[in-house]
Amino acid sequence: MRKVVLDTETTGLDPAQGHRIIEIGALEIVNRQVTGRSFHVYLNPDREIDAGAIAVHGLTNEFLADKPRFPDVVDDLVAFVEEAELVIHNAPFDMGFLNAELRMLSRPKLESRCAGVQDTLKMAKDLHPGQKNNLDALCRRYEVDNSGRTYHGALLDAQLLAEVYLAMTRGQESLGIETISNHAGSSRKLKEGLALRVLTPSEAELAAHADYLAALSKESGGALNW
Repeated sequence: MRKVVLDTETTGLDPAQGHRIIEIGALEIVNRQVTGRSFHVYLNPDREIDAGAIAVHGLTNEFLADKPRFPDVVDDLVAFVEEAELVIHNAPFDMGFLNAELRMLSRPKLESRCAGVQDTLKMAKDLHPGQKNNLDALCRRYEVDNSGRTYHGALLDAQLLAEVYLAMTRGQESLGIETISNHAGSSRKLKEGLALRVLTPSEAELAAHADYLAALSKESGGALNW
């Protein structure tokens, strides 16, 4: 399934109090590979940004004064996420802001245009209960380099989250694997130059394995559940 990892930055914490989106960053994953396709915009919110928010993301009204507004980019955003599963850290926050923006334009919720929403914060809490599960903590846990993250930034955070998400869903503590080929005898690069040899079974080996499974199934009376 095509996935889009997405993050936003905002003027404050609550769209119900009139706060707006000021940055959207998103990138595409297909077949567990980051494709290089991305969507990134800064937005003029037509309101002041809270001082606490500026301390987090460093974006000011002066910087955003000449940037487009949400209605100017909404069609491009919807086209980018269309039919993809969204991957978002603390999804209720970002989706709440995105849907508030869409509601002001009398547009349907973003969920109606995509294949679902996966909340990586919930995933992390399920995997690591009782531990810190913010993005910085997950980067440390999964050995994702976040040394360039002086401020929060929508596209940078989406890039970091993509690496964390792939590591979490791969079920290992590192993201050093890069698939090179699926042919018999191919190798996969691991970080620091190590290599893992991947061997494809022969037809005879596959047949022998099938016979073995059939025998097990017969002995169990067909009660095996693979």
